[in-house]
Amino acid sequence: MFLECNNVHRLNYLDKEIILIATAHVSKNSAEEVRQVIEREKPDSVCIELDEGRYKSLKEKDKWKNTDIVKIIKEKKVGFMFTNILLSNYQRKIAEQFNISAGQEMIQGIESSEEIGSNLVLADRDIQITFSRVWRGVSFWGKIKLMGSILFSLIDDEDISEEDLEKMKQEDMLNSALSELSDSFPGLKTYLVDERDQYLANKIKNSPGSKIIAVLGAAHVPGIKKEIFIEQNMEEISTLPPKSLLSKSIGWLIPVIIIILLLVSFSMDKLTGVTYLKSWLFWNGGLAALGTILAMGHPLSILTSLLLAPISSLNPLIAVGWFSGLVEAHFRKPKVEDFEKLSKDLYSFKGLWKNKVTRVLLVVVLANLGSVIGTAISTVDIFSSFIQMIFG
Repeated sequence: MFLECNNVHRLNYLDKEIILIATAHVSKNSAEEVRQVIEREKPDSVCIELDEGRYKSLKEKDKWKNTDIVKIIKEKKVGFMFTNILLSNYQRKIAEQFNISAGQEMIQGIESSEEIGSNLVLADRDIQITFSRVWRGVSFWGKIKLMGSILFSLIDDEDISEEDLEKMKQEDMLNSALSELSDSFPGLKTYLVDERDQYLANKIKNSPGSKIIAVLGAAHVPGIKKEIFIEQNMEEISTLPPKSLLSKSIGWLIPVIIIILLLVSFSMDKLTGVTYLKSWLFWNGGLAALGTILAMGHPLSILTSLLLAPISSLNPLIAVGWFSGLVEAHFRKPKVEDFEKLSKDLYSFKGLWKNKVTRVLLVVVLANLGSVIGTAISTVDIFSSFIQMIFG
């Protein structure tokens, strides 16, 4: 059962009293309400809607200045880095336009928990898992559209309307930053809201102690009030869903087809085989190099894309952008000042290419995109020519 009072919702679950504080992430009053409720109730545990990564970002604000961009590329976290930049840029716009410190209620929850000596529970799902599940859940062309939307949001400096501000008061920062994407991709709500409601509810009701307070964005409270009394499959929503057999097959099928066609064509007619090989090298290497040029990559990064794309395209487990990005980071390694200037540089489209941090990320993304498009074009070209040669 549960009782409600304004923004404070009380539930009884087994032998525990659970108090949910519905906060507005852009409201100056929410932080004060969080402080008052925690001081008055003195809970055994305080749950906050943060994961380990975002918690560290709040506690160690200058740590990002020492980010190792090479390590990010090697660990395949470029998409995650882009996401962090997206959220940071969005928070910057809110803070400057409305003179509001976004996320202050979470900081207050942390501070109040420390003051009364209660257990602090980071109750939200790892943001990398959330975005990986989002990425896995959209189609190929959906991924292209999603990346385009994210890139546009980085340099879109249009003022946030009062209507948008009111909407933010009912959402968490992650949801509000991606609200436009959610409109374009209705399925994102499953990953951004519904699954996180399940995850948050499970962490809250299993927190130590008999009295628990949870500091949450208002959008999550209705779902959590239902999920508290339901058993969650945490393994399912905490891991990446396995790729379908079709998806895995396609990843290897194209390279196998290309290799077979090249070998058969060389055995039938060497000149034809050379023509097919040139098509593969031209489209793969050429478009990957073009992507790197569009990212204003270093000449050696461009050369890396040109030479390695035709090879990496034959193995779904590697991507040319990783190698091009590593070369770019080696010759134009971002410095602390590049991270410090990041928010300022993102004021303009030009700044996205000017800053060494985002330029390295662009090299990775655009080189990979060029290689993918090149693979598609050359595969169609070789296959159609082969069919015509056999039956023409």
